[in-house]
Amino acid sequence: MRIAVIGAGIVGVTTAFELAADGHEVTVFDRHGAAAEETSFANAGVLAPGYVTPWAAPGMPGKVLSYLLSQHAPVRVTLPLSAREISWMWKWWRACNLASYMANRSRMQRLAFYSRTRLHEITRRLQLEWEHSTGYMVLLRSDKDRKLAQPGLQLLREAQVPFSEIGPDEARKIEPALNPDTAFAGAIHLPQDEVGNCRQFALQLKQQAQAGGVQFEFNTTVSPLDPARPALLRARALGAANPVEKRFDAVVVCAGVDSADLLRPLGLRIPLVAVHGYSVSAQIGEPLNAPRSALMDERYKVAITRLGNRVRVAGSAQIGGIAGKKHAGAMRTLYKVLQDWFPGAAQLGSSSGGVQEWKGARPMLPDGPPLLGASGIPGVWLNLGHGSSGWALSCGSARVVADLIGGRSPEMDVEGLEISRLRGEQAAPTVPK
Repeated sequence: MRIAVIGAGIVGVTTAFELAADGHEVTVFDRHGAAAEETSFANAGVLAPGYVTPWAAPGMPGKVLSYLLSQHAPVRVTLPLSAREISWMWKWWRACNLASYMANRSRMQRLAFYSRTRLHEITRRLQLEWEHSTGYMVLLRSDKDRKLAQPGLQLLREAQVPFSEIGPDEARKIEPALNPDTAFAGAIHLPQDEVGNCRQFALQLKQQAQAGGVQFEFNTTVSPLDPARPALLRARALGAANPVEKRFDAVVVCAGVDSADLLRPLGLRIPLVAVHGYSVSAQIGEPLNAPRSALMDERYKVAITRLGNRVRVAGSAQIGGIAGKKHAGAMRTLYKVLQDWFPGAAQLGSSSGGVQEWKGARPMLPDGPPLLGASGIPGVWLNLGHGSSGWALSCGSARVVADLIGGRSPEMDVEGLEISRLRGEQAAPTVPK
């Protein structure tokens, strides 16, 4: 089949690669000049399937309220809020119950473990070399943090994820550069979890996809899909006066937050909004002062990762506000956490010139898991809504969607990942006349 993929982030690139591997003729459209320029650009890079969880969890609304006056809040609700964001928050609040949380966590972790297996298979088969390291440590600042972590540890046991609860001395043996002046209660060490450079992997896989015949049309915007001809794309290249119509047999929508607007004319009301995350990346000044792999500050929900010769600190979850404006408080939290744990690891001075501050829009559905597979509209397929877990879920999601398009049963159970999950909240989509 001739298939269009809209979006060249990590989800779009992996989808195009898998479809081409199945023998399809694939064209990828993206409004930017290269792959992985938005959400996939500077994320934390953590690949920890056991920690892939929905944002909609019991007790989470109360936590968000308690964060409103916190200087270093891990979650921020910022004005202005659009009507779409307010509606999303209502749906999110309704999903913050134990039954929904457990079901959605199971779905996301099932996909995350499968995705990690696919990532390893692709890397090994293609002999890709991208920045990555093994080991993930969750730092617990106090005994209270340790107690709050216990329910999550029980879920790790149920998922048979190897981990160990360790004290500060053992944590410092694993990560010798931890600041000796920062006292903490202990840590959770997950030896099989990983950190990797998402954008680097995406760019390498994009090259492999091109070698397999995939065409990439960058600097090209795609109009919302036409209900009369949903697989006929209207695409306009940068600088062109008018869009050009391109006919396909199928379209896969992987366009992040913009996916909702692309699908709206088809009668699909996807409750998708941007939950923004932040990161700071900088060159390592002294390797002995830098982390060896990946760590998470459990209190502030901020990750510190080693990516080759750089260190990256990433975190925050912000809904609302002005899309193009960085939240000063979120940035201060990142610098604080880096200074607390690894002072001197990064070259942050004004003379270094290599500090990259980033804000990215993570496309999130209110209940957590992404939507994969058929949209209910002939010829239109979905691979969207991965939230902050796009890197951890991308390879598995791509293979699932490729299998469904090819009429095969996926290798993993896709219960709860298809659009039928939303139909408890809305009627089945109908094509407008």
